[in-house]
Parts: sequence; C-alpha cells; structure tokens
Amino acid sequence: MRSVTAFATPGAKRPFEKTTIQRRDLGPHDVLIKVAYAGICHSDIHTAREEWGPAIFPLVPGHEIAGTVEELGADVTKYSIGDRVGVGCMVDSCGECENCLAGDEQYCMKGAVGTYNAIGKDGRPTAGGYSTHIVVDDDFVLAIPDGIGLDVAAPLLCAGITLYSPLRHWGAGPGKRVAIVGLGGLGHMGVKIAHALGAEVTVLSQTLSKQEDGKRLGADHYYATSDAATFEQLKAHFDLIVNTVSAPLPIDSYLSLLRLDGVMVSVGAPPEPLPVQVFSLMNNRRSFAGSSIGGIRETQEMLDFCAEHGLGAEIEVISGEQIDEAWERVVNSDIRYRFVIDTGTF
Repeated sequence: MRSVTAFATPGAKRPFEKTTIQRRDLGPHDVLIKVAYAGICHSDIHTAREEWGPAIFPLVPGHEIAGTVEELGADVTKYSIGDRVGVGCMVDSCGECENCLAGDEQYCMKGAVGTYNAIGKDGRPTAGGYSTHIVVDDDFVLAIPDGIGLDVAAPLLCAGITLYSPLRHWGAGPGKRVAIVGLGGLGHMGVKIAHALGAEVTVLSQTLSKQEDGKRLGADHYYATSDAATFEQLKAHFDLIVNTVSAPLPIDSYLSLLRLDGVMVSVGAPPEPLPVQVFSLMNNRRSFAGSSIGGIRETQEMLDFCAEHGLGAEIEVISGEQIDEAWERVVNSDIRYRFVIDTGTF
C-alpha cells in the first residue's frame, strides 16, 4: 500500500477535508498515474449528497482524470513512464460477459466498478481523482493524444464520452438535425461534438443568456424553452434530441419536437421519475431512450476524435481548497462550463 494526498468528504453535505488515503500496490497489470487534473462532474455532487442512494464515506470523488504514468506493473506493455493518460468513470468490469466482450464495459452484466463509491478488486472502496495518484488496471487507462492539453482533456473522460456515445450511436452527422437540451458541463461538449460530426445543431436552453456562447461553440440555432412559442415553432423538427439536464422536464413537450423515427436520449439523470404519455411515442414512431458513458474502446475513439478536431472542454481551474465553493457554483449553474481541479495545489 502507498499513501497519497486527497480531498475527501466525510459525509453527505459535509465540507471537504484534505487527507491521506491508501492506494494498492501495483499488480502485474496495474498503472500508477500521477494525477494532474480532475474535473468536477455533477455526478460527484449527486453521489456525495446521496441523491442517487447511499454512498461510501469518506468519499474521494472524481472520474474525469488526466495525468501521466509514474510507475508500471511488470506485465504492462501498452504504456511507458511519462505517457499522458486518463481515467474515466470505471476502473474494472468482469471482462467476460456479452457486453464486456462487445466493448461495452459500461453495461457489464455483473456491474462495472466505478472509479469511486464502489468496491475494487482489492475488496476496498474505490477512490477517485480528487487525489495526487491513482492505481488502475491497464485495460481501463486511456491514452490522451498530444493535441489536447491535460487540463481541457480531463472533462472529456466523462462529459465528452457521455455525449459522444449517443451522438455516434444514433447517427448524428451531415443531414441530421440534432438538439442539445441544456448548455452546461455536458451540453457544451455535446454542441462541440455534434458540430464536428457535421450535424445541424440547435441548443434548447431555458433562457437565451448563453446564446452567444452556444453559437461560438458550434450551434447553428438557439432557442429559449421558457418561450412557449419555441415548442410550436419546432414541432416535428429534430432527428435526435440529447437531454443533458438532471432536473425533471416536461418530456412529452420535448418528444413533440421529434420527426418520424426521431429519438430523445437522456444522459442527465434526475432522481425523480419522468412521466411520459405513450401517445407521445406512438405519434411519429418516436423513441425515448437513455445512454450512459461509453466503453473503453469508444472512449479512446472519442479522445482521438477530439484531438483531430481540436476539441477540449471550456474550463475554470481551481485549487483543492476551492472544491466546496466550486460545488455550490455547479449546483447554481455558475460555471462556464467545467471546473477542473489542479492537483498540484494539494
């Protein structure tokens, strides 16, 4: 075991404390990563505040991790000391089920092991990227291309892949009309990626306050959903709607915006159930779907795609001592568009 510095919360809605945690000794296929930057995802907040169920405390969140390889297990051949690497939302899976074998480890039939708030292969609770180092099996380490800075790459490990996966799966590209609901940490990456894929991109946001940003990031159109005329104007307009909002929405109103065989995909995860009228789906043969992150292979594809197209997150870099303040600002939507912790401040 080795001791590393981390920031942990001791309980739901408790302030963060600087502390020391233990990382396992390297096994043959393990990689020791020196964390440079860790993004703050709203999932961190939902988990730590037990809005999605009980959490394991003390909790070290963080599943948007970018850094460099510091040490390698004896059998690791994929990476070398000093390589730029990342870790996303999972650090293990069974590797044997149908979904894992298909490259969809995020849907492991035995349950993928989360980067934090889970039980790892050593039988101990996993701890995430709000720390100076992390030990990860080499199968769950991603290569970060040289064309992306580590600071703007960190949020790609969750926000980037969470949007890339449904956009690719449901065919966003030339000739397709895509709407991104919400222009936040997830949504701003959705706009960038959908634009780079060649789709016609529309942002649906509560107000027009971020319209200038939306257009700069690649949106062709921008509408305020607080204006009732928006839903009438855009009726049966979109091929794909990706909802990034983690609060309840009037789903039937959004479904009315889909064309024949259109799909609405939720990647935001409100804790409350979302009521849907079946007739909203039957009309125009619409689908209402959900999507999680992506598998390791697809996440690497996303990183390579972002490097090729010069895409990175819009970030504000903070120190470890600013985590509590940053969390409150995330809850209040006071960030454009992702906080990234500089672990060098630890």
